[in-house]
Amino acid sequence: MDTISSALPGERDLMTSSEQEWDAGDMGCGDLVLELRARVGSLGPGDVLKLIARDPGAPADVPAWCRLTGHRLVSGHHPVYLIQRKEN
Repeated sequence: MDTISSALPGERDLMTSSEQEWDAGDMGCGDLVLELRARVGSLGPGDVLKLIARDPGAPADVPAWCRLTGHRLVSGHHPVYLIQRKEN
């Protein structure tokens, strides 16, 4: 899937300026969110992480994690997710 062509207006700039990219492969929910917490925590406020997560639970887990933590899910087209770190 070409995630750039499916971007909503304004997402294209974030997608091309991701600060980090992480391919989590088939990592399941528990390990995924623990590692995701560390990786997003290492970003500066407003920076973006491009996450590739192929686990079948990711379409539910990643948005739920963003809602719980206050980080912004910019784009969630399985298996690619763009997560913007909250400002504070």
